[in-house]
Amino acid sequence: MKYLFYPGCSLESTAKDFMMSAQCVAQSLGIELQKMPDWTCCGSTPAHSTDELLAIALPARNLLIAQSAGLDLAVCCASCYGRLGAANIALAQDHRLQESVAEILGQEYKGNVRVRHLLQILYEDVGISEIRDAVTHHLKGLKIACYYGCLLTRPRELSISSDPEDPTIMEEILQTTGAEMIDWPYKTECCGANFSITRPSTVERLVSQILRAAKDSGANCLAVACPLCQINLDLRQQDIQERFNLPVFYFTQVLGLAFGVPRKQLGIGKLMVSPDEVLAGTTTGTPPY
Repeated sequence: MKYLFYPGCSLESTAKDFMMSAQCVAQSLGIELQKMPDWTCCGSTPAHSTDELLAIALPARNLLIAQSAGLDLAVCCASCYGRLGAANIALAQDHRLQESVAEILGQEYKGNVRVRHLLQILYEDVGISEIRDAVTHHLKGLKIACYYGCLLTRPRELSISSDPEDPTIMEEILQTTGAEMIDWPYKTECCGANFSITRPSTVERLVSQILRAAKDSGANCLAVACPLCQINLDLRQQDIQERFNLPVFYFTQVLGLAFGVPRKQLGIGKLMVSPDEVLAGTTTGTPPY
């Protein structure tokens, strides 16, 4: 299985642990992630809140590279997935927009690239059985609240799940590790995203509600698939008066631990809330530490 991999800005800066763990998981499962050459920022939030055409042209440049490569485009960052996917759909449906973007980029994009989140690739292409066969260290004792945030299931046409209100794709993947999946009501609520900079009190309130719901439901950690969600839920715990002490893993870090990958290679040490207590005694076999 070979894909063109779009890292995006976060995975090469604040979310390097997501990049590290994604690469380890891919290697363990025989997935080839061929890094996109000369990739550029997808525009994320600033572009589509500033200029509609710019918001399409920025991701379209990367889609053109994928079109030339003839491969599905693999993405980890939820925001990048949303922007690349939205541009893909818009260009496929609007011929005039295609022409405007082609004039900017000097090349026509035909809207025929499949934009795939890594969760979709694991679930649809690799399969639950193959993932389960790769597990060497069972994580019994972890009680995981899977958190999707607002970008992986919205809008509906970009949702990674057939049920945007109650997705289970991450739970089905991570339950292969032997960890317990927690049923809870806040899995698709917004964490405040980049309001963390302009309205930190709003983000602290939203994060507090999410963490409280996870803890009250019986979770001892969370798993996420979005760099901004991870930062908000992990880093903001130190600013909230109530102490939750809930480690916030990337889903790829959980899989990596179950596959026997050493913590250092997964970037576990970057977590602000230490996972040592919840990981103690969870694995079977020789601990990968």
